[in-house]
Amino acid sequence: MASREPKALTFDVVGTIIDFETGLLRYLRDACGPAAERLTDGAILDAYRASRGAPDVGRFPDDLERVYQQIAPALGLPGDPAIGRGFAQSVKDWPPFPDSVAALQRLGRRYRLVAMTNAARWALDLMAARLGNPFHDTVSCDDALCEKPDPHYFAFARGRISRDGITKDQILHVAQSQYHDIGVAKAMGYTVCWVERRKGIAGSGGTITAAQQTVPHYHVATLAELADIAESGALLMQA
Repeated sequence: MASREPKALTFDVVGTIIDFETGLLRYLRDACGPAAERLTDGAILDAYRASRGAPDVGRFPDDLERVYQQIAPALGLPGDPAIGRGFAQSVKDWPPFPDSVAALQRLGRRYRLVAMTNAARWALDLMAARLGNPFHDTVSCDDALCEKPDPHYFAFARGRISRDGITKDQILHVAQSQYHDIGVAKAMGYTVCWVERRKGIAGSGGTITAAQQTVPHYHVATLAELADIAESGALLMQA
């Protein structure tokens, strides 16, 4: 096992730093009014997850317009196209997790922080601003021309980070999604930290379920826990 700290932390954003489940539920309940009142959070998130895993999925978050039109009939929600358009735009209002801003500030004092998201550039820029622009660099699906878990996304990001003289064995990847991030990143040789945001909560929520769960090098429930590990000097490269 290596005994050195990482030089860069790469982060998934939606689901790891931004609380997309709270954001989308809040929007749909506000926009759909009484029609959404009888639905549980789980029912809405299950329908959302199934739609986002469909073969005809588009780029996020623009694809949320299609998602709404697909899930609305099954959930008994209004068929108003304006609600679907608003769903895609609602990402600008999705909140960070309560610990995200402070934890990123703490981690940014020690490491280079790089966002790696499947979101489009316009959405990533809005989310980064909501976080106080903590990242030294950001990668969107518009930059990589693909989405995680495609290994080409990670290869693109690694090449971009290498401009600063940082190699793969100096990068720790931090993410909530086993499907999009943890499994593929560990298989590619990265040290990985799984932020299990739904720890203790039943179900998969809005995130596509991985075929099998990957054991990460680090396993936390919040970014604050990760910052604590870093400040103790115990966050070391292990891949």
